Amino acid sequence: MQRVLSIVLGGGKGTRLYPLTKSRSKPAVPFGGKYRIVDIPISNCINSGFKQIYILTQFNSASLHLHIARSYVFDNFTNGFVEILAAEQTLTHSGWFEGTADAVRKNLIHFRPQKPTHYLILSGDQLYRMDLADMMKKHIESKAPLTIACTSVTRADASDFGITKIDAKSRITEFQEKPGPDKDISDYRIPDKFINPKKPQKEYLASMGIYIFNAELMEKSLEGTDNDFGKEVIPAILNKHPINAYIFDGYWEDIGTIRSFYDANIDLASIAPEFNFYDENNPIYTHRRNLPASKLNYCTLNQALTADGCIITNASIASSLVGIRTVIETGASLDGVVCMGADQYETLEDRAQNASKGIPNIGIGHGTIIKRAIIDKNARIGSNCRIGIDSETRVDGDFGNYYVVDGIIVIPKDAVIPNGSTF
Repeated sequence: MQRVLSIVLGGGKGTRLYPLTKSRSKPAVPFGGKYRIVDIPISNCINSGFKQIYILTQFNSASLHLHIARSYVFDNFTNGFVEILAAEQTLTHSGWFEGTADAVRKNLIHFRPQKPTHYLILSGDQLYRMDLADMMKKHIESKAPLTIACTSVTRADASDFGITKIDAKSRITEFQEKPGPDKDISDYRIPDKFINPKKPQKEYLASMGIYIFNAELMEKSLEGTDNDFGKEVIPAILNKHPINAYIFDGYWEDIGTIRSFYDANIDLASIAPEFNFYDENNPIYTHRRNLPASKLNYCTLNQALTADGCIITNASIASSLVGIRTVIETGASLDGVVCMGADQYETLEDRAQNASKGIPNIGIGHGTIIKRAIIDKNARIGSNCRIGIDSETRVDGDFGNYYVVDGIIVIPKDAVIPNGSTF
C-alpha cells in the first residue's frame, strides 16, 4: 500500500513579493479575495486523496500557523493532517534552512515515523489545479524512483526555470537550472509528439518544482550536503538513476513576484479566467469565516469579484477583486485593483475614535479613485484620494505609506492614506 507524505515548501523570505511578505510568510499572502496562496497546493493534495501534509517555513510564520489551525481540521475517522514545521534548533543543527533540499533534510526526523513509501514535494507559491493521484499513478508505472512534473514554456520564459530534456518515453536525459537567455538550448526542445498543438510556441519543458520521490531515494539523496533540489540534488540523481517527466498541459502560474501575483488575481475577475475556482468536484479549501453575504448599494460592477462580508455603496468597480469585509464608501472608483479586505469590522465606537484621531476608517473613503494597485489588509484609505490616476509612469521604490513594485502601486497592510492624498 502506498503511503504518501506531501511536503509544501513555504519558501524563504519572499523578497520578490515584498511588501506583501513584510509581516507574513509567502504561503500566507491573501489571494483571490478570500483565500491564501497555501490553500492551492493543500487543496490539490486533499482533492487527490493525499491528506498527510506538512508545510515547511521559517520566516514570519505566525499568520500561516493561525490560518492552518483554523482551516484544516480533520475528523477522528481519518488519519489526515496539515501541520507546519518551522525551522528549529536541535542538537544536530542550529541554522536556518539553506535551501529546498536542506529544509526537507532537517525535517526527516519528523517524516520517518510516518513510514512513507513516497514523498510528494510541492511549491507553496503556484497557481494550478492538478490530479496528483494521476501523477503518482504514472510515477509507479514508470518504475523510476523520481518523477518531476513539467509544463511547456517559451524560450523567453525558460531562463527562469529548470529546463528538462526528455526522450520519446518521457525519460529526462538532461537538466539545466535557469539557462540564461544567451545560452543555446535548442537541443532541449520537446519531442514533436509531446508538443501541445494549442501552444506550439511553448517548445521547452520547465520543472514545476513538484516532485515524487521514492522514500529510499529521498533518504539517500539527502545524505550529503546538497541544499537545493533544482541546482544540486536532481542533477546528481540524474547521473545515477532514471527520472520520469510528468507532462502537465493545464494552467500553471508561478505567483512569486508582485507582477505575476497581480496579473493572476486580476485574471480571476475576467469573463473566462484561466484558473477556475468554480469546480465543485475539486474545490479550493480555506478558512470558513461564517461571514454575511456582501451588500451592494447602487453600484456598477464590471468583471469584478467581491468576497464575503463586503459593504459597498454607490461605487464603480471594474476588473478588480474586493476581499473579505471590505467597506467602500459612496462615489469611490476602482479599476484594476486587488483589494485584500480586512480582518475585522469597525464598530461605531471605533469610527468615532478614528475621527477624533484624524485617521480614516478601515476601507476606502468616499470619492476616492484608485487604478492599478494592490491594497493589503486593514488599509485605511481616506476620502477624495487619487491613487494611480494622474501618471501612467511609475518609478519603483519605497514612498513611506506605499510602494511601487514592477510599476504596480502596493499599499501595505495597516497603511494609513490621509484624505486627499495623490500619488
